[in-house]
Amino acid sequence: MAEQPKTDDVEKFLAEQKAFDDRKQGLIDDLLRQKAEAVKAFDERLAKLGYRASGRPKRNHHKQAEPAKPKPKA
Repeated sequence: MAEQPKTDDVEKFLAEQKAFDDRKQGLIDDLLRQKAEAVKAFDERLAKLGYRASGRPKRNHHKQAEPAKPKPKA
């Protein structure tokens, strides 16, 4: 009869371990979802400010420096 309590203890431990792993995975999934939402909100705020992650940069009022012209030989 000593076998029965040991088996029950092992099964109980395995069930608790599975419940712990399921909860841990649920928390990880929730955290990843929250992170994705935060990144999306941040990108939307940047877009409102005029930031573009790709493509040509926006033009500004500053003049570009002209490249140096070589001096003619005499």
